Amino acid sequence: MEAKRLEALKQIAAGIAAQFGDKCEVVIHDVSGGHPEHTIVHIENGHVSGRKVGDGASQVVLDQFKSQNEHPKDHLCYLTRTPDGKILKSSSLYIRNNRGNVIGIFSMNYDITNMMMMHQDLGEFMMTRDKEQSEPEKIINVNNVLDELIEQSVQQVGKPVALMNKDDKVRAIRFLNEAGAFLVTKSTDKVAKYFGISKYTLYSYIDANKQQEEKKK
Repeated sequence: MEAKRLEALKQIAAGIAAQFGDKCEVVIHDVSGGHPEHTIVHIENGHVSGRKVGDGASQVVLDQFKSQNEHPKDHLCYLTRTPDGKILKSSSLYIRNNRGNVIGIFSMNYDITNMMMMHQDLGEFMMTRDKEQSEPEKIINVNNVLDELIEQSVQQVGKPVALMNKDDKVRAIRFLNEAGAFLVTKSTDKVAKYFGISKYTLYSYIDANKQQEEKKK
């Protein structure tokens, strides 16, 4: 691999290692010489895999030698394991010369061992006994409960207040009444104003709903 290209790759490797910290190993392999036992020409944070300059090739590099494929595809976001058991998230990019031949491999290996353990712990912590619960239940401040119920009443009807007719508003008021909205202090004033009706009309809607319930009984 020519010196100018290698220096450019070293600069990129140093930038990536600085950006992502000491758990991110960046390795430059020179495969132009055809010697898989000594391919590493530069490495940042070699403590991640325990390797150093002059060490041999990883499995992905060996596969490149074995396949003799002139146009291999970059191998991105796969998992690898170090001899001491670390789990790494890895990506390997093939470096080509002007003729398109692979002359190097630029590899990034991020140690996610602790993250995987945390993911498992978090998964266990977030498990609930209620298997049927699809969404977290809302915790509503008592001062905002009326606003929440009014919003739900509009959703029940399925159209904005401006488009509601009398039957729609009666239906919305029924929902609010059944949900206990009118137990909230001064709720009738707010509901009447929201639906654009008088308090007298609001009470008539509530009474109408009560009469319907009595007939059902």
